[in-house]
Amino acid sequence: MTDVTGSPDDVLHTLFRSDQGGHEQVVLCQDRATGLKAVIAIHSTALGPALGGTRFYPYASEAAAVTDALNLSRGMSYKNAMAGLDHGGGKAVIIGDPEQIKTEDLLLAYGRCVASLGGRYVTACDVGTYVADMDVVARECRWTTGRSPENGGAGDSSVLTAFGVFQGMRASAQHLWGDPTLRGRTVGVAGVGKVGHHLVEHLLEDGAQVVITDVRQDAVWRIADKNPAVGVVADTERLIRIEGLDIYAPCALGGALNDASVAELTAKIVCGAANNQLEHAGVEKDLSDRGILYAPDYVVNAGGVIQVADELHGFDFERCRTKAAKIFDTTLAIFARAKEDGIPPAAAADRIAEHRMAEARRP
Repeated sequence: MTDVTGSPDDVLHTLFRSDQGGHEQVVLCQDRATGLKAVIAIHSTALGPALGGTRFYPYASEAAAVTDALNLSRGMSYKNAMAGLDHGGGKAVIIGDPEQIKTEDLLLAYGRCVASLGGRYVTACDVGTYVADMDVVARECRWTTGRSPENGGAGDSSVLTAFGVFQGMRASAQHLWGDPTLRGRTVGVAGVGKVGHHLVEHLLEDGAQVVITDVRQDAVWRIADKNPAVGVVADTERLIRIEGLDIYAPCALGGALNDASVAELTAKIVCGAANNQLEHAGVEKDLSDRGILYAPDYVVNAGGVIQVADELHGFDFERCRTKAAKIFDTTLAIFARAKEDGIPPAAAADRIAEHRMAEARRP
């Protein structure tokens, strides 16, 4: 899935004319009284109401926010299709630093914006938003998931997101080394926030050697203080160059896999929780040419969306965990399809997801 980049003209071209577009609806939301500026992008409702989280982030420009919403919503269409959910893809972004401008009134205003779409878009948590925020949004919008158990929700979706990534990692190990365990393998995790710190716990329990990095030192020391055996490096650039690194897990923002990082990467497997890891088209082939196995991000990080989708029908954690465990089999199936078709795993996953969406559109 090629990213959208550039000027507002590029955004319009992508929406209406390019192969990377095809979005059904893009809504710009503003509430001057609270300072709300938001973008809601609905890529597809072929499989059902669009489902995806709300990202709250201090974008460099409004155009960058639109770009991110377009890319993320398209990714959600593929993620939901590969997860077997009866949902299309959507995503929202709120522009601004949540530490500075997030207020209850702003979240309520955002809830009214989502509600105005009449159920075409169902929202949840993402970077910069939390369960408590969704509880507030839900006061104005019944199409809100990721709420607290006290308010009828499923709680923190990062738990099952990390579990799903771990299953994708196990499948990658099975495919490459013939054994699904991570015992004795060195795994580098870039980004140990909401999802990354849960992933580290799974890896340690399975016997992996773990090295971490994060731009937030408090996130790093939360893990390192509890687990002194965990290695720490200053930044992602150092992490990807570690000799003997078996697996690289990007778990922060997108674009982690680009021309520069792929050329320096020492790991044999990339499997992480971040969305939109491939910075541009062609990176997936570069990984393949270097003999690096890439587990498509939107496949392995689907545990969270499996959880929030289940919340709409009466949440059951064990039912969701069973569904998320199937990410292991889905990932293996993608690797098999890639080998059969002679294409990178990312292209194989796209083909499978596109087929399901195309079948759903048939009368």
